[in-house]
Amino acid sequence: MGVRSINGEYSFPSRSRAELYGDDQLLHVLWRGNPFVCSAGTFRVPKTISFEEFVTTVLEPWAGADPDFIPGSEQSYQLDLVDFEPDPSLPLQDQGIGHKSLLSFEVSSYAVGDHSA
Repeated sequence: MGVRSINGEYSFPSRSRAELYGDDQLLHVLWRGNPFVCSAGTFRVPKTISFEEFVTTVLEPWAGADPDFIPGSEQSYQLDLVDFEPDPSLPLQDQGIGHKSLLSFEVSSYAVGDHSA
């Protein structure tokens, strides 16, 4: 199959631009350092969802694909590669979490792969 490249600037609007999502947005989520879930997932979520609801209804079910994941063990959040301390009660949009932001996290060391505790 032939591949046609675009040299220079795109002359058309992005098919994932924010205005196409209305009251929702796309959010990329990455579990840093996890070899099982080694790439970011992208989720369509309401801009007004609280961080706590996002974690319990989206992030933790996704991370639960790793059988060693323990809900509530998330820590060391970063937003767009900058350290970030979310307020669980505030909506995503009020915390600067925008369309196609990258939210990443780690888990406490005992939460993954150590079954001795």
